Order: sequence, then structure tokens, then C-alpha cells
Amino acid sequence: MEEKVNVWKANLTNGLILGLTGVVYSLVMYFLDLTFNQVQGYVFMVLQIALLYFLLKSYRDNFMHGQITYGQSVGAGVIIFLYSAIIGAIFTYILYTVIDSGLTDKQLAFLEEKMLEKGAPQEAVDVGMAIQRKIMKPEILAPFSILGSMFWGTILSLIVSIFIKKEGNPLVDTPAN
Repeated sequence: MEEKVNVWKANLTNGLILGLTGVVYSLVMYFLDLTFNQVQGYVFMVLQIALLYFLLKSYRDNFMHGQITYGQSVGAGVIIFLYSAIIGAIFTYILYTVIDSGLTDKQLAFLEEKMLEKGAPQEAVDVGMAIQRKIMKPEILAPFSILGSMFWGTILSLIVSIFIKKEGNPLVDTPAN
């Protein structure tokens, strides 16, 4: 009889790896004063894609006997991102409350400057900043960071799983018991 793999348990370590990598990357960018640099966001996305590929491949090869359907791979990727998102939310809260409680003000100033650079009228800037001040609070940012991470994690899982899926011939390739 084939042993059933618990996808939640099997991917806990993978989620921790992805989440802690995100924390380390964010801290490095913070201490290098590159937090608001747009390019670093793209670099992080590429890093996440590469890491997700290797984590899903590891899951397929170590827990799924080298075979995984597209749906199983997407599901595992979403679970990995859920664990990672929870770690990221905790880190976000700590970053904005403990590490740098003034980061919200810096971010608001950065946003205001960008709006003015784009030629937005002062009235629009004032309205936009009033809204931002209401939502740019650690207790709001942290839970919403989970939603954002899950959205992008699902998209990345859908894409990466195209390259991870590996279905064998059911008459020839049976998993070893």
C-alpha cells in the first residue's frame, strides 16, 4: 500500500526556507538603504522564482517519488507561500514596530515625493496621503502582506509548476513502497 504524503508537513521546511530567505533579503536591503529601490523588488521576485523551483523540485523528488502532477505542484507551491507569508507578516510587524518605528513616515514621504514627481495636483496628493496614513499601520500592513504574498505566490506557483510537473507512465513507473 502506498504511503500518503502530508503536503502541509512535507512543505513546512520549504516554507520556512522561503520565508527566512525573504526576511534576510529584506534586512539586507533595509541596512543598505535600498528599501524603496524598485529594482530590488524585481531581484527579489527572480530570487523567489528560482527558490520556489528548487523547493518544489525537492518536494517532488524527496516526497513524491519523482512524480508530481501540475495540480499537486501548484498546491504545494501555494502551501509553501502560505508558510512564507506568515513569516513575512510577522517580520513586517516587527520591522515597522521594533526595528524602525519611523519607517512608515519615511515610506509616506517617499510616496508623496513620487506623486509630486509624476505631476499630481497637490489636492490629489493630499487626499492620497490622507488615505495612506490610515492604512500604513503595522497592524494593517502585516495581515495584508499575507494576502499580497498569497496572490503572487499563487501566480508564481502556477508558472513554476509548469516546469516541475512530471508524470510517469502508470503501467511502468510505480512509486517504490
